[in-house]
Amino acid sequence: MSAPRWLLHLCIFVGLSVCFAAAEARRPNIVLFLVDDLGQRDVGCYGSTFYETPNIDRLAREGARFTAAYAAAPICSPTRASIMSGQWPQRFGISEAIGQPGGMDWARNTKMMPATYSDRLPLETPTLAKALKAAGYATFFAGKWHLGPEGFWPENQGFDVNLGGTEWGHPPTYLSPYGNPRLPDGPVGEHMPDRLANETISFIEKNKDRPFLAYFSFYDVHNPMMTRADLKKKYEEKRERLGLVEKLGREAERDVRLTQEHPVYAGMVEGVDLAIGKVLAKLDELGLSENTLVIFTSDNGGLSTSEGRPTSNFPLRAGKGWLYEGGIREPLIVRWPGVAKPGAVVDTPMCSPDFFPTLLEAAGAKPRPGQTLDGLSLVPLLRGGELPERPLFWHFPHYNNQGGAPAAAVRRGDWKLIEWQEDNRVELFNLARDLSETTDLAAREPRRVGELRAELHAWQKQVGAIYPTPKRELRSRQTERPRRDSPTKSGGEGPVEARRLTTGHERSCAGCTRGEKASIGGGLRVPATGARVARCNLSRGRGR
Repeated sequence: MSAPRWLLHLCIFVGLSVCFAAAEARRPNIVLFLVDDLGQRDVGCYGSTFYETPNIDRLAREGARFTAAYAAAPICSPTRASIMSGQWPQRFGISEAIGQPGGMDWARNTKMMPATYSDRLPLETPTLAKALKAAGYATFFAGKWHLGPEGFWPENQGFDVNLGGTEWGHPPTYLSPYGNPRLPDGPVGEHMPDRLANETISFIEKNKDRPFLAYFSFYDVHNPMMTRADLKKKYEEKRERLGLVEKLGREAERDVRLTQEHPVYAGMVEGVDLAIGKVLAKLDELGLSENTLVIFTSDNGGLSTSEGRPTSNFPLRAGKGWLYEGGIREPLIVRWPGVAKPGAVVDTPMCSPDFFPTLLEAAGAKPRPGQTLDGLSLVPLLRGGELPERPLFWHFPHYNNQGGAPAAAVRRGDWKLIEWQEDNRVELFNLARDLSETTDLAAREPRRVGELRAELHAWQKQVGAIYPTPKRELRSRQTERPRRDSPTKSGGEGPVEARRLTTGHERSCAGCTRGEKASIGGGLRVPATGARVARCNLSRGRGR
């Protein structure tokens, strides 16, 4: 006797529901740890013997460790834009840490006027959070955002939850009360990385039965140098026990730290590691680790040439703010059970725009029709395969606090070329034989220089790179805009000239302009030198 038709329909419905539920369960959760200003050599599994990072080292044992991972810029905001968009940040005009002076706002005695830059990631950008949210993921952000003023914060760019993400480049303090408009104060003395770890855990617990993206973007280890008293004491004793002392070299006109022995910075690194360990432990406790893709990386190199120069990137040259390897080569660990082989070491170069297509593929999602993605998915590498050889590019048309000057760079294979924009001088290095970039081979390899330079210039034109202006040229044409290549693609953000550009601070203050006259809200002009006046949020450290 045949079954009733309604019963057959019910069986089909139940079967399909089971299939869809199984497919949903196979979509990995995603936890992305981004640490601010952490150098590649600041982690135990990358060679540090002073800083202690057992939880990060555990990730390396259980996942794939990349040896040639790069940030899209030697400073924070452009790299963060590239992660969120999967595009080179030059397409948005974001080439500097948002809040730093640029263009006509520049008052220092330099050969060139640094380029103007955009102070926000456009809202129409198809961000990683928007893409995963459309694919059914719950989305969470905690920590440093630094991609625009209010109205352009994480909750406006695809995140369901935002805890701590504002225009701030770093916090005024790492101990509560924080004074952060998106992070309610905790108990007095509460440590920010621990608090953000607890918030991340709370989100994971609430969303353990559905796929989620948890983007934990540390404010650490950026200035101000501040850690728990017990961690500071631990590393002061360790430094004394090991007999470590500060050793300095020179990078252009700057001292550069060559040893890791700063006790406060070490405590900050361990604070990051403890927070990561806390989140990983919760994934284990909830039985989610086997179906969670975890990424650990940084946004630029360690601070080694200024502002206390708290760490050393040696043997990598220079650090944050420079296009030498110490400024752009980052730690990257990817743990993805069943995909990334535990303990694997990946030497293939990658860059931060690659995260977007990688996570899109992992989630089984597709880019929007016509969406520009400059990165490549790393999934083939994680599975033990290869990627086609390709060039990686950088364009930094600015001076900065760390001593760097306007420059651009390209890496193809083992070869890396840096072009300095003040005088068009070039340097050429073979990174396979000279990781520390000590031997300039430009004079010996003119043909290779020409090829790499042509490739770099073609890319700059394609992405619409903005250039600094020689001051002599600026004086002769005060009314003209700084030169910018016309892009062949804008990634869906509209014409380049229609994007908002900033010369740095929209409102200046005495704390920002240092010796110049300053405009304090409403147009009041006061002498900055010797005067005690209100300072804007940027000069308090919230956008610098």
